[in-house]
Amino acid sequence: MLLSTLLGSTKLNIINLLKILFQDIKSSESFIIKYLRLPRIFTAFLIGASLAVSGTILQGISRNPLAAPNIVGITGGASLGSVIFITFFSGVLSIKYLPLFSIIGALTVTTLVCLFSWKNGVKPIRLILIGVGVSAAMHAITTVLIILSPIYSASQAYIWLTGSIYGTNWDDFSLLLPWTLFFTALSLLYSKHINLQSLGDEVAIGLGNKVQLHRFILLFISIALAGSAVSIGGKISFIGLIGPHISRRLVGTSYESLIPTSAFIGGLILLIADTVARTAFLPLDIPAGIFTSAIGGPFFIYLLYSKSRK
Repeated sequence: MLLSTLLGSTKLNIINLLKILFQDIKSSESFIIKYLRLPRIFTAFLIGASLAVSGTILQGISRNPLAAPNIVGITGGASLGSVIFITFFSGVLSIKYLPLFSIIGALTVTTLVCLFSWKNGVKPIRLILIGVGVSAAMHAITTVLIILSPIYSASQAYIWLTGSIYGTNWDDFSLLLPWTLFFTALSLLYSKHINLQSLGDEVAIGLGNKVQLHRFILLFISIALAGSAVSIGGKISFIGLIGPHISRRLVGTSYESLIPTSAFIGGLILLIADTVARTAFLPLDIPAGIFTSAIGGPFFIYLLYSKSRK
């Protein structure tokens, strides 16, 4: 966070930064720090944390290390809802409704995935496989909407779909903060149910866990976290896949410690990606989603390869 605050087209030293933060200094550097870099840094951290916790929940309830919001269709549904808002309602409704549209899109698509996956309950492997297919369909529909929309809306939606934190401000941070805090706290309260479900449905049922009910509640928490994050940061991929795996190497498999660690790691990954995207190709500001995909793609292939060898 410190490095991200100091680095950019206008470079600062730590003495000037401390003066700006703790003294009422009116200058161009003060404006850059307080109204451009700091809100972007904190918003990026919240988005990464939300996506990582969402992926952690999905991997727990599906017992599949390849599960992530962008793979099972949640991100695709959230993207579709957000593009619908940008294309048809951005000139009519307040931007505060964007997370709602995003979550409705994610919830609708995930409901379809659950319906198609249902066979004496929602089985984890069916949920993943059908989610991949539905995610591809949502991407196609989103692309068609962008093509048919006006040029300004299309360009705005296209940049957003690459996953960019560019232009975020304190309003975006305050909009996302309650969603991230509430649903991350709720996921911690349900962490013992994820621990049970990760042992298998039969074991969880034998221990008195209401598997299907808690699975749906946890799935909704995952949808709310991913949907709200996508509404602000766009379609940022693979953080929900990478964050939980790094966290397991650090703290083990207990979800009481895995969830907060994943939140921290996910926020850190996106913050690093956005800092590199913002500073490596000056004066260009590259979307952070490009860097997370560049890291996540090979990581996903590595997981597939390691799973196939077991």
